[in-house]
Amino acid sequence: MSWPPTERFRSRSCAARAASRSRCWSATSSDVDLLGDIPLDGAPVLAVVPFRQAVERGFTVHDDGAPLRCLVVRESERVSLADAIAVLPSEPVAAEPLGFDIPDDEYAGIVRRVIDDEIGQGAGANFVVMRRFEARTSSAPVLTLTSWFRALLTHEVGSYWTFAVHAPASDGETLSLAGATPERHLTLHDGVARMNPISGTYRHPATGPTRDGVLEFLRDTKENEELFMVVDEEMKMMSALCPDGGRIVGPYLKQMARLSHTEYLLEGRTDLDPREALRQTMFAPTVTGSPMENACTVITRHESRPRGYYSGFLALFEPEEPAVAEPGSADPSADGSASYSLDAPILIRTAYLHDDGRVSVPAGATLVRHSVPEHEVAETRAKASGVLTSLGLVPRGAGPDVAVDLNAQPGVAEALAARNSQLAEFWVRPQDAVRTATATALTGPNVLIVDHEDQFTTMLAHQLRHLGMNTRMVRWDADFDVLADDLVVLGPGPGDPRDQEDPRIASIARRIHERVAAGLPLLAVCLSHQVLAGLAGFPIRALPAPRQGVRLAAEVFGSMAAVGYYNTFGAHVTTTSAADGGPVPRLALEPSFDADGVLTALRGPRVASVQGHLESVLSSDGLTVLDALTRHVLGVPAESTAAR
Repeated sequence: MSWPPTERFRSRSCAARAASRSRCWSATSSDVDLLGDIPLDGAPVLAVVPFRQAVERGFTVHDDGAPLRCLVVRESERVSLADAIAVLPSEPVAAEPLGFDIPDDEYAGIVRRVIDDEIGQGAGANFVVMRRFEARTSSAPVLTLTSWFRALLTHEVGSYWTFAVHAPASDGETLSLAGATPERHLTLHDGVARMNPISGTYRHPATGPTRDGVLEFLRDTKENEELFMVVDEEMKMMSALCPDGGRIVGPYLKQMARLSHTEYLLEGRTDLDPREALRQTMFAPTVTGSPMENACTVITRHESRPRGYYSGFLALFEPEEPAVAEPGSADPSADGSASYSLDAPILIRTAYLHDDGRVSVPAGATLVRHSVPEHEVAETRAKASGVLTSLGLVPRGAGPDVAVDLNAQPGVAEALAARNSQLAEFWVRPQDAVRTATATALTGPNVLIVDHEDQFTTMLAHQLRHLGMNTRMVRWDADFDVLADDLVVLGPGPGDPRDQEDPRIASIARRIHERVAAGLPLLAVCLSHQVLAGLAGFPIRALPAPRQGVRLAAEVFGSMAAVGYYNTFGAHVTTTSAADGGPVPRLALEPSFDADGVLTALRGPRVASVQGHLESVLSSDGLTVLDALTRHVLGVPAESTAAR
């Protein structure tokens, strides 16, 4: 066998594995500042992308200076998994476990604060907070990594990538890591983009997983909502990447050695450069939260230490075969540039080895409104356990790695399929199949969508394009003319709609006044709906329990509509509602409200608003309601029941 792994690792290499294939790369390493600087000049490249790279999108993070390290592959070899395991060292590496850097009770306190102070105050739907299991070893780095790699290949199952990377630098710390990540972040191949949101965790008992245990997990409301929220967040990214939108495939159950997860596959077509596609999708909501921009801010408030590479990704760029030009067309590679595929797994379930012998294994729990602090503490332990037991940092215990095939158990496939009954047909089926029969009545208007730091606007834009309109998006703090377009859609965002000191809230109120005063069509969604309602005199109050990632059936102007909600505050109907305040009450807005007196929608001459997210994957009736409200504000006759 011609593959001596120790020598390969000494010459700056990376080994990675998928399914039964194993590959070893010998590479030269260099650091770059931006994703766009990753050198794609014809050779394969593996980039190790830290969490701090989120600054490229203008997000707030603890900046620890972790380098974006690129390994340009000069030599590559493919071997069988069995041969790879045979030559890797089988002796475990001695290490002293030190425990979690944040004790259980302290982490539980952080969970409570995030639920109360962030989710409970409208900062977002879900957030991921990290802590690290730490250890120390005096073993040589190359021996440590190769031993870890073998242990992960042998003991962990169900991973998307199992890998080891050793990347020395000419100055600064060597980057050494090994892991078994279950989650693909983004792949691009032949113009097809795929993302793979994974969320919801079934922690296997010590005696092994059971049919009854997994069925109970699949019925759990908290676990269901957790997955749907991250699907929504990644569909925002897919809508930005793919002009024709993304489609949901699944769900599936991913079974690993110590726990199992639920997952979906999202796919669509894109022509973006893979580096730009990565930039637009930093980072996965499964390891940050949503909405993404505010999730980074919340993480910075509640994590005292920088993340390093946790929740970043590996990014493998490989040259694709050049496309064959059609007769008479230009050569697609005439400019000399190479087309690259991309495979980018998320850096979770990973152990890091530092130059001074420190070992760290980060893990995070997804916190939602239903979270129980003690359960989230246990989840971080379970997520770290696959790596920790494989590496011998905690006892393996008596239970088997995998006792049963959960996917083969009676009732599991049916329980998974039942989840799709809650999802919008628009995002599950090919979208041409759900095009409204009379969409041409809305063809032509120019629509400006204002993003208030929640990329749900990308999904709104895609649905409005689907209905026939021309859309463009701007951030709320950009310089633009709010009176120039046929229709303005003021989008959702995090925050308290009553806080007029918040520049975003003040900008929403100002633009509502300007559009209403000019008599121009306006549609307001979620946060913007609440601001409009407040201007119209409806009191805004915090809800008894946040409606974050909840699918509710509520009346919208005489029709029941199943819609996804992401709100902590609500506008309420009272006997004195719409008594005074600004120009909006003079429109005699008609309210629609639910059984609790919470406004679901408002409409008046050339204006409408809606509390729910019509664009959400949870909104089975979202496209129908969006079509109706858009017709209302534009003065387009409603389609007949027969036509629908």
